[in-house]
Amino acid sequence: MSKAYQVVGIGNAIVDVLSFCSEDFLSEAEIDKGIMQLIDTQRATSLYGMMGAGTEMSGGSGANTIAGLANMGVKTAYVGKVKDDQLGDIFHHDMNATGAVYNTPRAPKEAADETGRCMVLVTPDGERSMNTYLGVTEHLAADDIDPQMMADADWLYLEGYRFDGPESHAAFAKAIGACKAAGGKVSVTLSDPFCVDRHRDAFAKLIREDVDLLFCNEHEMAAMYPADTLDQSIEIAATRTETVACTVGDKGAVIAHQGKIVRVAATPVDIVDATGAGDLFAAGFLAGLVQGQDMEGCGKMGCAAAGHIISKLGARSDQNLAEIVSI
Repeated sequence: MSKAYQVVGIGNAIVDVLSFCSEDFLSEAEIDKGIMQLIDTQRATSLYGMMGAGTEMSGGSGANTIAGLANMGVKTAYVGKVKDDQLGDIFHHDMNATGAVYNTPRAPKEAADETGRCMVLVTPDGERSMNTYLGVTEHLAADDIDPQMMADADWLYLEGYRFDGPESHAAFAKAIGACKAAGGKVSVTLSDPFCVDRHRDAFAKLIREDVDLLFCNEHEMAAMYPADTLDQSIEIAATRTETVACTVGDKGAVIAHQGKIVRVAATPVDIVDATGAGDLFAAGFLAGLVQGQDMEGCGKMGCAAAGHIISKLGARSDQNLAEIVSI
């Protein structure tokens, strides 16, 4: 009997504020280019005031992946924490509007922290520099996990950024236990090399004991499994889990599965904004898996989704992704 959900994601629930900027602006604002930096409420307010006109849209890495999957017609649900405030309303509306099920209990209005937000500064080369105020999303806890929803999932998709919340480790463990007990599988994305540096031991244990599919890019792979070459790092990773899907920028992706290596070329596009490239690669790849594609097919669908999303501003698409990734 088929389950209620093909993929359930767990991760951050954040509203993105995207704005184009110059290289000089990054220097003036003391922003490190091309990475995600965690900021506090004061810095979030200050930076927002410095930014030019921005576009607000619901985001969060794992949420972007689930939104992409829902766009492709995959049965999905998402778990991520927001507050009962204006940005929380935006996130709740946008997530459900994708077709995904989203009903995580909200933090009350009187909670000290607010709904998380990420200021995304996009330079002319398309690179994005993210400044993230996590807010209440950092406090996702085991109580927010519905075991029945996890048991009703073919796949879990866990966002590595959520390892920055101590209570979220327990949330992941509860979700994994319920999913695996019901015959489901688990995937995780490493999210960011600095996230790997902060939680390498926890990631290593999770991947070794519970993960069936590991998503990462080349920088995250090198941070997680250091070696002389990327191929050597992937070989190490492949001894820890059944499938590894590693993106390598404009070179596409390298997939390791059951002792075989598959290389998939990137979809050629003009880059407007690299935000969401990895998120949508994972969406396309997972869509391929639930449709019964082989590893090459999954990789092609992932690269097609990633190529589409970097040719526009933001990590959500208003086009039919099922048609875009069709092979």
